[in-house]
Amino acid sequence: MPTCSLLGVLRSISKFKLRHYPTIDGRDVAVDEVVVWQKPFCRLLRFRRDLSGGAAQPKLLIVAPMSGHYATLLRGTVEAFLPHYDVYITDWSDARTVPAIETFDLDDYIDYLIEMCHVLKADGGALHTLGVCQPAVPLIAAIAVMEADNDPCVPTSMTLMGGPIDTRKSPTAVNLLAEKRGSQWFRDNCIHTAPYPYPGFGRKVYPGFLQLSGFMAMNIDRHVDAHVEMFNHLIKGDDDSGERHRDFYDEYLAVMDLTAEFYLQTIDAVFVEHQLPKGTMIHRNTRVDLAAIRRVGLMTVEGENDDISGLGQTYAAHALCCNIPGEAKTHHVQKDVGHYGVFNGSRFRNSIVPRIVAFNSTLAV
Repeated sequence: MPTCSLLGVLRSISKFKLRHYPTIDGRDVAVDEVVVWQKPFCRLLRFRRDLSGGAAQPKLLIVAPMSGHYATLLRGTVEAFLPHYDVYITDWSDARTVPAIETFDLDDYIDYLIEMCHVLKADGGALHTLGVCQPAVPLIAAIAVMEADNDPCVPTSMTLMGGPIDTRKSPTAVNLLAEKRGSQWFRDNCIHTAPYPYPGFGRKVYPGFLQLSGFMAMNIDRHVDAHVEMFNHLIKGDDDSGERHRDFYDEYLAVMDLTAEFYLQTIDAVFVEHQLPKGTMIHRNTRVDLAAIRRVGLMTVEGENDDISGLGQTYAAHALCCNIPGEAKTHHVQKDVGHYGVFNGSRFRNSIVPRIVAFNSTLAV
C-alpha cells in the first residue's frame, strides 16, 4: 500500500498552531492547547484561554470528521468559535499509528462521544456539541442513546453541519456510488494492510489517499483553477491570498487511514442501508431511537451548493427528532457555499457562526 508523506504522519501529533487568537472584551486572548481525555483512537483537545477572572463561557465540543483528514482541517472552525465558547475538539488518530491490537468501529465512535460528554459535563453548566459532516450520524446517535438511558450528561444542544443523516434526500455522486457498489465492493477494492514500520502494521485500513483522490477527482477542474489562482496571486505580490491557499492544501492533502471495520460499517449503516432514518440502526444490541431525544436543542446547517451532503440530508434530522420542542429546533441553508464553506471561510464566520451562537443562547441549561 502506498504511504503518505511525513507531513501526514506528523499532523496527528502536532499542535493546531492557531493563526489568530480570539478577541474577547476588546483584547487578544492567549490560547493553550491541552489534552483533557485520551483513548487509543482519539485525543480530546481543549483550547484553554486566559480570561483573567472573566466569566466562564459555555463549552463547545466540535466533533471533527473521521473521513480521511485530520482535525486540523477545522482550524478555522475552532478560531471562529473561540471568542464565544470554551472550545474542545476531537483529534482522531491515524489508524496506522495505533497498535493493531486496538479495535475501533462505529459503536466505539458513539461510545467515545458519550464518554466525552460525561467528562465535559462533570462540573455542570452548558455543553453545546457540533458535528461537521460525517460525525453528524454518530453524534445524534450518541445523544439518542444517552436520552434513552435518561443520562444526566446529555448536552444542551447539537448542531449538525452538512451531515449524511438521510442520504436518500438529494443524493450526490458520493451517495449514489456507495449505494450502488455496496460494502462488499469497498471491502474487495479499497481495504489495504498498514505496512511496517507503522505501529499499526498488519491492521486492515481504508487508506486516506483513496478518500482524497476520490474527492479530488470529483472536482478536478476546481482544484486546478484554485492552483492557477494561487499562482496569479503570487505573481501579483498578493502573498496573503497565496498563503491562505497553501494553508488549505497543506491540511487538505495531509490524510489519515481509517480502520476497515469503522469504514465498512459506516458505508453500510449510512449510505447503503440508511439505518438511521429507517429506525434500524443498532448500537451495542439496542436500537437507536431518535424519538427518545427531548432535552437537547437541534440546529441543522446546509450549504446551497454542497456536492457531498445534498440539500435536505441534514435537515431530515428534524422529522426524526419528533419529540424535541419546536422552539428548540432551527435550520439554516447558507447561500453560495459548497461543503467546505459550511464550516470554514468568510460566509461561515460572518453568517453561520452568529446564528449558531444566537440559537444556543436561547436554550436552557
